[in-house]
Amino acid sequence: MHVSRLLIASLLLAAGAAHAHEPPQAQVTPLMTKALEDYPGKEVTVLSVEYPPGSADPVHRHDAHGFIYVLEGSIVMGVRGGKTVTLKPGQTFYEGPNDVHTVGRNASKTKPAKFLVLLLKDAGAPILTPTN
Repeated sequence: MHVSRLLIASLLLAAGAAHAHEPPQAQVTPLMTKALEDYPGKEVTVLSVEYPPGSADPVHRHDAHGFIYVLEGSIVMGVRGGKTVTLKPGQTFYEGPNDVHTVGRNASKTKPAKFLVLLLKDAGAPILTPTN
């Protein structure tokens, strides 16, 4: 019995340690969505994104024209087939509707980062779609 309790305790500790190594989640705050009457079926969504230290996004796509503007800290962005870039406050990044966003993370493990995202997309389409 003692060995099985020790094994169970070890497995629980290992599972907890694995969970502790997952990067913190980004905080996404919708700021505005506006239908574009001149472009039927299209809308603009504006988001504020805060990356805690060490935060990273899963691979995803937006099916939208995405415009990023860094407000605070430093972020690393990249799309499949493109160059990965590190951006600081005042710098911008673009991803198109066919791009797969393979890199999106805070460049710092100790300081938060904040940026604005403007998405031009089909009305009612999801903000983000996880992909591989």
